[in-house]
Amino acid sequence: MCLVRCGRPARASTELSLRRLIIRPGGIGDCILSLPAIEFLKTDRTEVWVPSSVLPLIRMAKARSIASTGIDLLGLPGIQPAPDLIAKLGSFDSIVSWYGANRVEFREQVGALGLPFQFLEALPGPETKPHAADFFLRQAGGEGRAVPRIDCEPSERGDYAVIHPFSGSARKNWPLERFRELADRLAMPVRWCAGPEETLKDAVRFDNLYELAGWLASARVYIGNDSGITHLAAAVGAPVVAIFGPTDPIVWAPRGERVSVIQGVSLDAVSVAEALAAVSRTC
Repeated sequence: MCLVRCGRPARASTELSLRRLIIRPGGIGDCILSLPAIEFLKTDRTEVWVPSSVLPLIRMAKARSIASTGIDLLGLPGIQPAPDLIAKLGSFDSIVSWYGANRVEFREQVGALGLPFQFLEALPGPETKPHAADFFLRQAGGEGRAVPRIDCEPSERGDYAVIHPFSGSARKNWPLERFRELADRLAMPVRWCAGPEETLKDAVRFDNLYELAGWLASARVYIGNDSGITHLAAAVGAPVVAIFGPTDPIVWAPRGERVSVIQGVSLDAVSVAEALAAVSRTC
């Protein structure tokens, strides 16, 4: 069983009784880094709307996929908002939304309809460098070091490494041949991991992130790029080696109890020897 958990300060009973909607779009990593903020915002009557892929991870409240709600049609020229959607949104006392923060026409329409939206910025700004998880938590009104946690019972017990050599952008990927060389040099069996649409022979694949989380929790070590699956591995407590290239680990590094981050001046500058040493330190 997987449950997201995050301690939160005591709050007034009036706030906890609010009927609140939380809307969090974005990639898998963005949503995982927002879990402490979502947990902080949660009331006794909360609903969470997230991308379809992330839906299996939302266990702390009733959840829906954003795509199923029709909210993407709000603010579009010439399209009347669906009455049932407006009634649904109007049933909440509070709507905290990362969705639509940069869509002026969306914000104008929900304002004109008198809906109780509070918008949060979807990404940290370039002028400061808090970690993204801390940034999202502070936006929500929380404090402290935010560490996403997903309590997961491992789906199996095994002494093996998991390697996921992909990410949402090819520019963030360490060369596949180096992952293969690293795999050949590891003193343990290796299981390769890939998403449903990623091409990799003999890879383990899960359509459901909840099931993937349980499998990652059983790994002796996980190795991957700056990706949502790397954040998932860290959140379930797996030892993680994360290889960073163009993105800033000060802002985007996975957070967990056993996480090692490697970054060179470029991804090509990260050697297999460095990765192997990081694996030895981490597991």
